[in-house]
Amino acid sequence: MARRAMAIVIFEGVQALDVAGPLDVFAQANGSLPEEDRYDCLLVGADTQPLRCSNGMRMSADLTYDQAARVFDTVLVAGGPDLPRNPADEAMSAWLRDWGVRARRYGSICNGAFALGRAGLLDGRIVTTHWLTSQQLAAEFPAARVEHNRIHARDERLVTSAGVTAGIDLSLALVGEDHGPAISLACAKALVVVAQRQGGQSQFSPLLLPVSDPESPLGKVQAYVMEHIREAFPVERLAGIAGVSARSIARIFVRELGVTPHDYVEGVRLDQARNLLESSDLALKAIAFDCGFASPDQMRNAFQRRLHVTPLQYRGSFKAAS
Repeated sequence: MARRAMAIVIFEGVQALDVAGPLDVFAQANGSLPEEDRYDCLLVGADTQPLRCSNGMRMSADLTYDQAARVFDTVLVAGGPDLPRNPADEAMSAWLRDWGVRARRYGSICNGAFALGRAGLLDGRIVTTHWLTSQQLAAEFPAARVEHNRIHARDERLVTSAGVTAGIDLSLALVGEDHGPAISLACAKALVVVAQRQGGQSQFSPLLLPVSDPESPLGKVQAYVMEHIREAFPVERLAGIAGVSARSIARIFVRELGVTPHDYVEGVRLDQARNLLESSDLALKAIAFDCGFASPDQMRNAFQRRLHVTPLQYRGSFKAAS
C-alpha cells in the first residue's frame, strides 16, 4: 500500500464543516495507520489567498488549480449555502474535468454535487445531496439519477453525500473501504460519532417534522401518538383524537407535514425502534412490541423499505469494536 493523496476543493463561501469533517476523519485514521498507508490531505482552490467560509471562518487552499494538475487518489468538492444559486465556476469545472475524474474515486459533499453537475460529471449517474436542494439538483441536471433520501451514494468511482455532517459518514465509509471496518469504527468512536450512518439510511427523521400548536388537530395527534406509540392508529382513530373527519385529518397531514397519517405513525415507530436498537440490547421482538409494530416481521419490512437495512444490520453498525 502507499500513501493516499486526498484533495478537497474549496471556494469563497464554502461550508466549513464540509471541509473540516472529512479532514478530521482522515486525520483520525492516520493515527491508526502506519506511515506509508496514511492520507495526505490537501485543499485545492482558485488561489491560495484566505477565503471566508459561510460561517465567517477563514481558510486557505494549499494548492491552486494549476499547482494541483496531477492525479489524486480521491477528489471531493465541498458544498456551500450559496453554491446552488451561484453561476458555474469555470476554472473549477475545467479542473474537475481535467484532473478530478482521473482520481481513483471522486465526488462531492453536500451540495458540492452542483459543481460536479456543472462540470458535466453527473449525467446518467446515481447521486445524492442535501435534501433541501435535491429537487433543484434533479431539475438542473435531469440526466442525473438523484436519490433524494440517501446519506451517501456510490456509482462506480463517483461518491456523493447528503448535507453537512453526512460528509463525515461518507468519509468513514471511504476509510472502511480502504482499511477495513475496524479502523473506520475506531475513527467514529474517537470522534464521538454516535451513529455511523450507512449510505442507504434516510436523511430524515419523523421526529424532526414541525410540531404543530398542541391545541390544533394536528398537534393533538402528534402529542398523542408520541405518548402512546404502542397503540394501533387507524386513520379513523387519529381523526377522533383530532376531532375532525378521517378525510380532513388525511388532508391536514399531507398539507402541513407532507406525509400521510400512516407514514407519519410508521415513521415515529421506526425512529423509536432506531433509538432502542442503538442504545439497548433488547430483543427484536421486544423492540417491535414497544414501538407498536404488529410483529418483528412488520418492523423488519419497515426498516428494509425505508432504510434499506434490516434491524439487525442497523444495530450492527452501532456495535463497539472488539
